[in-house]
Amino acid sequence: MDPLSASLKIAGSGLEAQSTRLRIVSENIANSRTTGDTPGADAYRRKIITFDSELDRASGTTLVHVKKLGVDRSDFVEEYDPDHPAADENGMVKLPNVNMLIEMADLREANRSYEANLQTIRQTRDLISATIDLLKG
Repeated sequence: MDPLSASLKIAGSGLEAQSTRLRIVSENIANSRTTGDTPGADAYRRKIITFDSELDRASGTTLVHVKKLGVDRSDFVEEYDPDHPAADENGMVKLPNVNMLIEMADLREANRSYEANLQTIRQTRDLISATIDLLKG
């Protein structure tokens, strides 16, 4: 496979992986205050994503893919709010283990990685167009 096609394939796999990462981070942010429905019930657990690389035998390139989607098993934050519907017998409510600072950093990193892969595709497309123009002339 030629290097330009390989570049497109690699950047495409990066776009797909970062798109999934952006979706997971968005879900975490959206559920950052989601508690359980019943007294003492667990709150929303932060989702995490793991990437891996794999060899694409057809192109001979190494691509990135989502290895696993999981949940963060860290402890919930507990807050005293006896009037909350999810409060236990002691008035404690379990809040999600989502740290907004971490989520915003992940969001920013995923967005930048997505944009870098997109720019790689644009530049590769321009190189392919320039090559075709040279061959025509």
